[in-house]
Amino acid sequence: MIHLTRLNGNPLVVNSELIKYAESSPDTMLTLVNGEKIVVLESCEDVVNRTIAYRARVFGEAALYLQSFARPTPPVPASEPGSPELKTNSQD
Repeated sequence: MIHLTRLNGNPLVVNSELIKYAESSPDTMLTLVNGEKIVVLESCEDVVNRTIAYRARVFGEAALYLQSFARPTPPVPASEPGSPELKTNSQD
């Protein structure tokens, strides 16, 4: 959801996933996928930037959420059987 402003100054929150396209003529008009049109004070560039910021925030939070389920594999100490040994080319 992105925060925008109607021409009369009233705040508006729009689901950016529903924006089909935005055009400036001279006001910014958003056309939603259902055909509804919304005129806002913000420029097309500002609508795009807010949409990108919103999606980045959503994906970032999703990544953090998924990372909380990841179990890191503990390192195997070199002294335990089955652990890789460091081999050298020296002749003893």
